[in-house]
Amino acid sequence: MLLGMWIPLGLALVFVYALVAWLGWWRPVFRDERPVQRWVWAVPAVFVVCIVLAIDYSALSEKSLGFVLALVVATQMVSWGDEGMFRGIGDVTLRDHGLPEGTVALWSSVVFGLVHITNALGSRGAGALGQAVAVSLAGYFLYLVRRAARSTWLNSVLHGFFDFAILTGTAILVDQKAYAGSVAAVLAYLVLGILLVVRRRHIEPAATPPASAAAA
Repeated sequence: MLLGMWIPLGLALVFVYALVAWLGWWRPVFRDERPVQRWVWAVPAVFVVCIVLAIDYSALSEKSLGFVLALVVATQMVSWGDEGMFRGIGDVTLRDHGLPEGTVALWSSVVFGLVHITNALGSRGAGALGQAVAVSLAGYFLYLVRRAARSTWLNSVLHGFFDFAILTGTAILVDQKAYAGSVAAVLAYLVLGILLVVRRRHIEPAATPPASAAAA
C-alpha cells in the first residue's frame, strides 16, 4: 500500500498543487463561481447512495483498520489529484480560452477519459477503451458536482470514496469473484445518464428578466 500507492500518488498530488501554486490559480481551482440550478444536487446525492451500496463491507471486515484507513487515504490522493488537474486546472484553462461552459465540460471530461487509455498498455488491454468512455462520463458528473458545490472539495471527496467503494468489491481480496454491490455503480451511471438527458437544458441558472420587463 505504501510503496505501490501512497508514494507515487503522493508525488502526483504534490505535482498538481505545485503547478496550481506556480500558476497562482488557488482561487479559481478551488472555487467555481458559476452556479447551477438546484436540481443538479441530485448528482452528488446519487453518488452518495452509490458509494453506500457499493462498498463491500464483508471484505473490509476481514482487513485491519489500518489497511482500511490506508486505502481511504490512497483513494483520496487519487481523487484530489485528478480533480485538481482536470476539473480544476483543466476547467480554468478552457474557460480562459473563452470557451462556452458546455464545451468546457465536454473537453475536460474527454481529456480525463483519454488519459485512462494508457491502461491499454497494461493488463487491461482493449478493455481500457470502455473504461475511458466510462471515466469520461464520470468526469462530466464530477464537473456538475463541482459546480453545484461551487468548490472542488465535494467532487474530490466523492470521487475518492467512489473509487474506494469500487476497489473494495474488486481488488481487496485475492481472486475475489464478482461483488453484487458493484452493480450500484452501473445503476448510478444509468440513473445520472437518464436524468441529464432529460434535464440537460436546465443546468444553467434560469435567465433573470430585465428590471423593466419585470416591472411591466
